Amino acid sequence: MKKYIILALLAAGTLSVASCAKFLDVKAEGSPTADQYFQNDQQAIDAVDGIYARLAQESCMGRELYWEQAVANDIVWGRTRGYPTLATFEYTGDESPLRSVFGNAYTEGMNRANWIIQQILNKQENTALTDVEKRSLGEAYFMRAYWHFLIAYRYGTKDLGVPFVAYETVEGGYNNDIPEQQPSVMKDYELIISDLQKAEEILPKFEEYGAADRGRAHKAAAVAVMAKVYAYWATWDKTQWPNVITCVNKLESTYGRDLHPVFTDLFAPDVDKFFTKEYCWGYPSNGSNDGKAGGSIEFPGVSLENKGWGKFNGWGQFKPSYDLYAEMAKDNVGGVKNERLAATMLEYGDKFMYFGEEREYWSISDIESGFQIYKFMQPFAPADPQGAGYLLDNADWPCTLINWPIIRFADCLLLRAEAYLVAGEGGKAKDDINRIRNRSHLAPLTVNATWEDLYHERRCELAFEMANDHAADCKRWAVGGAPEIKALALKELNSHPQVRHYVDRADPHSTCTVGDYEDYKNQLKWNDKFITFPYPSEQINKSAGKLKNPPTWN
Repeated sequence: MKKYIILALLAAGTLSVASCAKFLDVKAEGSPTADQYFQNDQQAIDAVDGIYARLAQESCMGRELYWEQAVANDIVWGRTRGYPTLATFEYTGDESPLRSVFGNAYTEGMNRANWIIQQILNKQENTALTDVEKRSLGEAYFMRAYWHFLIAYRYGTKDLGVPFVAYETVEGGYNNDIPEQQPSVMKDYELIISDLQKAEEILPKFEEYGAADRGRAHKAAAVAVMAKVYAYWATWDKTQWPNVITCVNKLESTYGRDLHPVFTDLFAPDVDKFFTKEYCWGYPSNGSNDGKAGGSIEFPGVSLENKGWGKFNGWGQFKPSYDLYAEMAKDNVGGVKNERLAATMLEYGDKFMYFGEEREYWSISDIESGFQIYKFMQPFAPADPQGAGYLLDNADWPCTLINWPIIRFADCLLLRAEAYLVAGEGGKAKDDINRIRNRSHLAPLTVNATWEDLYHERRCELAFEMANDHAADCKRWAVGGAPEIKALALKELNSHPQVRHYVDRADPHSTCTVGDYEDYKNQLKWNDKFITFPYPSEQINKSAGKLKNPPTWN
């Protein structure tokens, strides 16, 4: 197998993050200086790779970001956890997934990038940068923007932004003071866009990377993330929607992004299919690193049947709901399961290949859902998937070979379709939606697209991907969406997810009933304050009162 970029935390032992604000540090760290780093290209590469690494870890995209999806109705928890508040709007901010994602995003992501930018710019004042150092600067701008965005939309409102300071703008150099919160999340989005514009200017095009560097940020990735940032900014300021259209147009006209013709190729463990025209940005999980060290995405194994029917140590923690199944089944014709649904989830009796054997799906593990996420199961199909390099040898960290999508062109098309609907151009929205539906051989829309069409398509096309934070979509629609999509989002946010209960869970042909998922009790009704999480109390305490929750949380 070709050696694709392994975004491991290469600098873990030598690059501590003393650049982070003190109230975010659990313990005192070392003090890396410019005379220790950025003396050659490899040191710049090592420093930047550490920013990517935290994306893959269990405490981010590997698992923790998915618990919060339970407030919507696409995912249910296959195993009871100690933080049911994430499913019922009773969250305090101190739940371990929220703490770990915030800590990684702020300390290991945004502020690590901040420090790298500062150091490379300091070096640039005295000597010309190499091409690799210039690229590293672009990557650091990109990753600072991405981690900043992850914090901003989960913690910021129009009335109060999130803490951020660009180290390079502080006169005399940043001294680790606690950064002020921005007055509004809209200011955060403005700063994020500025970083992404710098990244686009500096970074190579994707096609200019050699095989070993594919997976790094590139020009089109910066523009794609810009499109998403503008869409979230538009929750509070509708004048941002035209910027979404401009960005997606640029992805097509300047950077040649388009849909790949085969939907299932996007999730195949075949590195020759990783980087299609649809690829905007993702994490090329190599399936061979220890997931605990940040080298691979473990979500495919985390969502696999617990104990993997005796073949592999799946964890069974996330399962599809009946609600999502029913939404996707609206595209069925004549009782035949549609292509996209069949590629996305398994229901009882569905046949699939697993460790070289054809099986009929059933589940006896943990809490019953009646379904299995199938979208990311291709690495488990061969007779010897570990020998093929598709699975991590250490099944305690169930990582697979997969190009984990963070943002792909289908997502961007749907953001543009949403912008067209805001502008009253339902015909153009229909065209963008139909491009996606035609790829999966679904019946095309024949009249102008509606908000219900947009809601359906985002939910179904991007199911279970980090390309689609569906819970966040519902939240932004509930607060700032058009009346039609706001009603759909509120209906979902204010209801319990449904699952199937089978008479005999070990019989793929057993009869079933549909009922409420048993693990969500006393769910609160939607309040607009729930668009954000409250900050972890330990971070508020460490800030000596400088870090504040939005007024609605007080």
